[in-house]
Amino acid sequence: MHELALAEGVLQLIEQSASREKFSKVLAVWLEVGDLAGVEPEAMRFCFDAVVRGSVADSARLEIVATPGAGWCMQCGRTVALAQLYGSCPDCGTHEVQVTGGTELRVRELEVG
Repeated sequence: MHELALAEGVLQLIEQSASREKFSKVLAVWLEVGDLAGVEPEAMRFCFDAVVRGSVADSARLEIVATPGAGWCMQCGRTVALAQLYGSCPDCGTHEVQVTGGTELRVRELEVG
């Protein structure tokens, strides 16, 4: 379950922000997760809740914002929606698609108290 390592990384970012910005409590975290990032949202929620216990983010609400997959087709020159990594172009069927979105995992926003 790589979501545990990802949740630990998110906590590290939160703790670094808390130290830098001088806040002591995180109420909510908005986490942007791409549809092609290979992250299971429910597993991420479970791991996040476990990892933040006793930290500045203890009991923080995790809001996951899904980002759709997107790619640029080298054959037809269009930006297309992608449902899976290494998928084919829905317009022309080729597999020559360069992923341009949907692989991200980033902390978008923190609500602090």
